[in-house]
Amino acid sequence: MSKRQPSDFDSAAFLKNLTSQPGVYRMYNSQDEVIYVGKAKNLKKRVSSYFRANLDNAKTRALVSQIAKMDVTVVNSETEAFLLENNFIKKYKPRYNVVMRDDKSYPFIFLSDHQHPRLSFHRGPQKKKGEYFGPYPSAWSVRESLRSMQRIFPVRQCEDSYYRARSRPCLQYQMQRCSAPCVEGYVTDQEYKEQVNFARLFLKGKNQQVIGSLVEKMEKASESLNFEAAARYRDQINALRKVQERQWVAGTQDEMDVFGFAFKGNMACIQVMFIRDGQLLGSKAFFPKVPNTADEQEVFESFFLQFYLAGNKVIPKQIVLAQTLSDQDAIAEVLASEAGHKVTFFKGAREEKRKYLALAQANAQTALEAQYSQQKSVFARYLDLEDALDIDVPLQRMECFDISHTSGQQTVASCVVFNREGPLKSDYRRYNIEGITPGDDYAAMAQALKRRYKSVKEVQKIPDLLLIDGGKGQLAQAEAFFEDWPHDKKPMLLGVAKGVTRKPGLETLILAGSHDVVSMESHSPGLHLVQHIRDESHRFAITGHRNRRQKVKTTSSLESIPGIGAKRRQQLLKFMGGLQGLKKASRDEIASVPGISQELAETIYDHLHQ
Repeated sequence: MSKRQPSDFDSAAFLKNLTSQPGVYRMYNSQDEVIYVGKAKNLKKRVSSYFRANLDNAKTRALVSQIAKMDVTVVNSETEAFLLENNFIKKYKPRYNVVMRDDKSYPFIFLSDHQHPRLSFHRGPQKKKGEYFGPYPSAWSVRESLRSMQRIFPVRQCEDSYYRARSRPCLQYQMQRCSAPCVEGYVTDQEYKEQVNFARLFLKGKNQQVIGSLVEKMEKASESLNFEAAARYRDQINALRKVQERQWVAGTQDEMDVFGFAFKGNMACIQVMFIRDGQLLGSKAFFPKVPNTADEQEVFESFFLQFYLAGNKVIPKQIVLAQTLSDQDAIAEVLASEAGHKVTFFKGAREEKRKYLALAQANAQTALEAQYSQQKSVFARYLDLEDALDIDVPLQRMECFDISHTSGQQTVASCVVFNREGPLKSDYRRYNIEGITPGDDYAAMAQALKRRYKSVKEVQKIPDLLLIDGGKGQLAQAEAFFEDWPHDKKPMLLGVAKGVTRKPGLETLILAGSHDVVSMESHSPGLHLVQHIRDESHRFAITGHRNRRQKVKTTSSLESIPGIGAKRRQQLLKFMGGLQGLKKASRDEIASVPGISQELAETIYDHLHQ
């Protein structure tokens, strides 16, 4: 398709029939890609502003010069416009919009509604009956909290299926981390309920109330000469006080998010702090994709809406911001309709909120400086590599493949992706390699390439440079695959051989086709970039291989037998005294196990003696 000039879009004809109602507009380039999505209270007034004769903003002119066509969606209210704009940004990820990179939901601690409630990690829709505590900024912070609680409150954290199948206490009971409610005679329902209530109060930030109750119980147990119980309460109190010492930031706010914001060059960092039940649960730094056309206000507001509408669905009652939002009343209305309660914005004028905001701002600035330094380092490496490879067009996307196996078994291929900002982990892929001669790395590489590139739908997902970890043999597999490449864009191929001594800095870079060696100094930034990508592909491949190998080790050989489920496996192992006893049993002995027919016994015997 030929590139259309800006004059191809007849803005006057488009504006002539445009409505003045609220709505969302989309701008497309000559490749029919959505390049910008915007909302407006008055569509005609807002869209007209892009096509003024005296448009003095160079960034806006750059955007307008790319427009080949536009369309609009009319909505009933400004609230609907906010929601629809957010959905379009999430769907199309336009290059001129600010896009939030991490829109995952946040993890919670879940206390189930069972006879013997369970404490567990939860992410996703809150459909199960029980109580949810959070959100926490990361999965790590949830698991760390659960580990701390396990040492203080003997409340079960095991899966329900494991809990129901117990006939005697597990190791957690021996380690005094669970009171064994799964087995009768170890803890009464009342005692267990008491510990669950303590855990609930702890999660709500009422540590002093828990400690007070435990002190009272310890004194009563001591007066009754029940010194064993008194010692248990004493240990709980000591553990709680240690945890309380670590929670150095505490306040009186029940439910509040605090946003710190820093902007430098073409980078932004938003630091979000989560405060629930008077406790700071943690904070997280976000680095949204910032287009050249965006200013600071647009960056923050676009991120802010996406944060609540596309990612974190838990909208607090109070939100502290460093700056005023341009459509603050309308945004508060949108968030209130989503949350089901009133949402109030604060600027951090009062003492406690001011302290939290200052902390968030300082963390945002520190994180941005660190990210900015890293970006400059990565950018310098890219420039050096482009110079060494004599490339005129900047490298936007690089991919690297590696193969990992143990004596040819459980072979895994990795594909890691880097852009000009560093690793793009969302695009990483692993491939379990099947149907090849064990240990044939060339065949493994050929299969991985075929599976990765067999149906490339987006041109931007085709790499500019493809690194192959290996020598000329591995590189030849990539050359053979790309001989009949149907797309106009074709990646440049580069082999990365480790060299005779296999020491970092002595890698040999081999160009496809001529197989010429690219000469680079061991200290050159470009070679460091290649080493980083290669090491990352190796790490990703070997992690996948180890996971696959571990799965084989921990999977019972009975699991692959058709007709044998969990209950029958349990019966077989119980009656035969384990897997070794089952392997020694005859067909008739297997058939004597309750629930196992003669035909099924034949199948089991044949499977175990293949």
